[in-house]
Amino acid sequence: MREMIEKSKLLIFDLDGTLYEGTDHFDYYCRLLQHRADKSIQEEFYNAYEEMKQGKHPVAIGKVYDLKENASLTVDPLTLQVTAAHLWDGTQMNEETMKREYSGELTYDFERFIAIGDGWWLPYVTAMHYGLSQQDTWDCYNATKVYMVSDEFSLTKTPLLKESLEKLKKKKHLVLMTNSDKEDVLRLLLELELQDVFDEIFPSSQKPVKTKEILMAITSKYKVKPDEAVSIGDNFINEIAPALLMGLNAVYIQPNGYDLQHDNLYIVPTLGHAF
Repeated sequence: MREMIEKSKLLIFDLDGTLYEGTDHFDYYCRLLQHRADKSIQEEFYNAYEEMKQGKHPVAIGKVYDLKENASLTVDPLTLQVTAAHLWDGTQMNEETMKREYSGELTYDFERFIAIGDGWWLPYVTAMHYGLSQQDTWDCYNATKVYMVSDEFSLTKTPLLKESLEKLKKKKHLVLMTNSDKEDVLRLLLELELQDVFDEIFPSSQKPVKTKEILMAITSKYKVKPDEAVSIGDNFINEIAPALLMGLNAVYIQPNGYDLQHDNLYIVPTLGHAF
């Protein structure tokens, strides 16, 4: 992996879950949403979220949630074909419905098909299931981002990350591509002491819907071939699968490992293991 990093000319980083660690902010986000739900279901709301975190619920990181069918989908990330579907209660969707609803390549759209690529999406999907509005999720998400740069919250920094990135910056282009908006990005980078590390920031990227489009624009701008670029992130659907399909190299941050073999892919528990 170090050889792949050394040979590259361009490194494209995600932000949330990549440049810092920890999951407390996801729990905080869920608590805010829980308190907006009807009191009669608030306990059930948070219990469902806890089951997701523990792998005891059909909805999980790496799945796709179908809001219309209230179902958790297993999708091959490289072919975008649905291979299995389970309803909220864990029962398997009947074959006839599967064929009707998922006959072709799945397209993520943030409306019906929600890619659950990291911990942010578990509270969101829970909120959608229990009838909260998009405005509720947006308000609570923004409140969580404010909390994350307050004195009440401490970001878990990756040891020696700043020093490693500063060394790489002398030899390569470093770009940040994130779904967070610019204001949040700048606040978090300041908190992480990484505000001067990146050549360019692409905020509000709408991954995974626009991942390929933006990766193509970045590689073109910096005049590098796909195999000279590395996409680095903790969300397989958002950052890794699209990059691999385009011929880029990829580093997937996943502390629990991942069952996929690919010549251009390396899997590490934290970003610190990549350098």
